[in-house]
Amino acid sequence: MSADRVLLQAVLEALDIPHPATVGDSEVHGRILLDRVMHARVALEGVLQRGDDPGWSADYLRSRLVEKPATGYRAWGERP
Repeated sequence: MSADRVLLQAVLEALDIPHPATVGDSEVHGRILLDRVMHARVALEGVLQRGDDPGWSADYLRSRLVEKPATGYRAWGERP
């Protein structure tokens, strides 16, 4: 798989988190998603504006995702 494709897959992993189950879960979901968007943007800007290696940027992004997993809220379809 090309390094560009690896980075795109990492960005998709960052953004594709389960929808919140309730309005109350939306706040936590929103904070998690916003944090992930910020890290995805940093990775993409590094490649597009500074010429960073896409593979390295994908690794950077995935390491940030591991530090802050998409947990702490109930997801749509999740059993209570």
